[in-house]
Amino acid sequence: MTAGGYHYAAMWPESQLFGPTLVAGSDPAELAFTFDDGPNDPYTLQLLEVLAHYNAHATFFLIGDYVRQKPDIARAVRRAGHLIGSHTITHPHLMYASTSRIHREIEGATSMIEDVLGEPVHFFRPPFGSRRPEVLRVAREAGLTPVMWNVAGFDWNARSARAIEMRVERGIVHNQNRGCGTNVLLHDGSHLEMGCDRRRTVSATATLLGTLPRTGMHLVTVDAWLTPHTRTPNYAGSTYLDV
Repeated sequence: MTAGGYHYAAMWPESQLFGPTLVAGSDPAELAFTFDDGPNDPYTLQLLEVLAHYNAHATFFLIGDYVRQKPDIARAVRRAGHLIGSHTITHPHLMYASTSRIHREIEGATSMIEDVLGEPVHFFRPPFGSRRPEVLRVAREAGLTPVMWNVAGFDWNARSARAIEMRVERGIVHNQNRGCGTNVLLHDGSHLEMGCDRRRTVSATATLLGTLPRTGMHLVTVDAWLTPHTRTPNYAGSTYLDV
């Protein structure tokens, strides 16, 4: 495999070259909001209030170290009915990690989250989307389904909530045009620090949920796409750079 091909397989969110990952379903009316890098005080709790206001459920990929620091917030996410997945202990680039660290990061984070929640975790998102065959193998041996995305809000460096909203809106339209559901990547926290300002993400999420009824779309959590009739095909192209 050439260097360019390897990078595509390792980093492109919809690439299936290194092994199957869950991206989205085949129904263009389905939309999943996924949030990475929490729990993050106070923005995860603010986001929970927004989601509760719209009776909406999302998928949260939690960092093990943050769950250890803020177990009450992790439990609050689950009590509110949201789906929880693992996002490793420390958010490393697993594509470059040793095999022993891959095991430690994936299995350790899963154990931390399960100890706090008192229930099993079944989903995993690699930090930065960075993966290689060994990463996917370890995840699957741990009973985890790897989950990627097909729309990124780029909320980690957005100048405004509206910028996030526009990227997500364009990505939804793009996915509808190619006949697939939408899996939106947003962040309620940051791997760099606890307390990272995510007010733009909270605001954008509220606006997007408020406009949902008139779009004809309905929200799902990523486990809805595990059923045979909604397993994602290997769509050509990606909205990762388009939105």
